[in-house]
Amino acid sequence: MDITEIHEKLDRIESLLLGTKQVLTFDEASTYTGISRSYLYKLTSAGIVPHSKPNGKLIFFDINRLNEWLIQNNRKSKSEIKDEALSYVLRKG
Repeated sequence: MDITEIHEKLDRIESLLLGTKQVLTFDEASTYTGISRSYLYKLTSAGIVPHSKPNGKLIFFDINRLNEWLIQNNRKSKSEIKDEALSYVLRKG
């Protein structure tokens, strides 16, 4: 196993451990979501992503609210749409 593989595995382990925290720092939230620091900063300054600034400087994220924000625009799979269409036709038919 070379050094690159070791670093990749450590990065994956770190990401998994972040999921156990309740409150994330700005850098942790960037790593956790896979959103670049610059884009995450734009999202926070525009008030798009839920965050808090308890002391007016440092930015923190509640992991539950962050997860809700990440999955807010859920898209249905083709099979879910097909099942709903079939169910609708059977009810109305």
